[in-house]
Amino acid sequence: MEIKKRENIGWIDLLRVMACFLVVVSHCCDPFVGQFDSDRGAFLTGTLIGSAVRCCVPLFVMMIGVLLLPVTMDIRSFYKKRIGRIITPLVFWSIVLPVLFFIYVNYVVTTANPSIVYEDHTLTATLKKLYTFLFNFNFDTTVMWYLYMLIGLYLVMPVISVWLKQASKKDIKTVLYVWGISLLLPYVKMVAPVLGYTGNYGNMGILGVCDWNEYGTFYYFSGFIGYLILSYYLVKYPLQWSWKKTLSVSIPMFLAGYAITSGGFIITQEYFPGNYANLEIVWLFAGINVFMMTFPIFIIGQKLTVSSSPLLSLMAKLSFGIYLCHFLIVQMAYDFFSSFGLPAIVQIAAMAISSFIISFIVVRIMWQFKLTRRFIA
Repeated sequence: MEIKKRENIGWIDLLRVMACFLVVVSHCCDPFVGQFDSDRGAFLTGTLIGSAVRCCVPLFVMMIGVLLLPVTMDIRSFYKKRIGRIITPLVFWSIVLPVLFFIYVNYVVTTANPSIVYEDHTLTATLKKLYTFLFNFNFDTTVMWYLYMLIGLYLVMPVISVWLKQASKKDIKTVLYVWGISLLLPYVKMVAPVLGYTGNYGNMGILGVCDWNEYGTFYYFSGFIGYLILSYYLVKYPLQWSWKKTLSVSIPMFLAGYAITSGGFIITQEYFPGNYANLEIVWLFAGINVFMMTFPIFIIGQKLTVSSSPLLSLMAKLSFGIYLCHFLIVQMAYDFFSSFGLPAIVQIAAMAISSFIISFIVVRIMWQFKLTRRFIA
């Protein structure tokens, strides 16, 4: 099935839009999660909602697998087409977002709070951000982490495609089982010190990871590549389950994954305050608990009969652009709605809906012009 035909399948469009909206929701939760003990109610609200949407990025990746695997063109053409399309938005937003943050903070936020100095948004700090994105993203460009990762996936997709074309169903399942083991490793690393593991020369890596080697046993079978292969497998060999069986498996799995994600985050924050590395383990996209929330959403979406309306198709097409531009809009929405003293859950809902709509409008306008279209697609 050709990519152009697959892009207009209703369930794919639906999951792409859903994944994009859930990303926006997750970033709307961050300001409340970051309050921790200073406002326990806001922290718990942000955590409970934010934990429920952790499947957002894995769903994005799985849609890429559905649309692009197996790669049928030669590797050079694929790299030129796919990575070439990523580089331009990466450079553009890595420069534009720090500039917009600088303008917003120094000419809007400080107007209301002139006594506050935001050191991360001074002119000097902003100018550094305009070129240090060559090394990595910064706070203003937090969402760009996904593009760096996406380039890595594009690099490996033609390689695994050669294998996928000739691999048997059993072979693919075996690889997915190995990947499944890798989903447990973050927790093994978390528990190892409790069982007496003291690391090597101060490095707490496991299974061969140390200061002079980042590539442990499961390095090449871990991370987002598993979601790519899983989506390919589920499309090529769709589960022949009835709705009753699908829901009887999916609902308990999702709830169990959510319980681990939200409960683990709250417990970790309570017993290891200030240990942000451990907190991130519970929210890792390539952790077993987030997988348990992603898999049910995908297989339910796959079973749905969805007619891809013009609006749904348009939103799906613009979802990447919405992802790229929403981060600053979320910050502005937080500053706006927090001034009304609304409950955290109301603020998050208002922020998410308004940020998504405004981002959609911005991207829709950019899509109208050939010059700006290349920055969002």
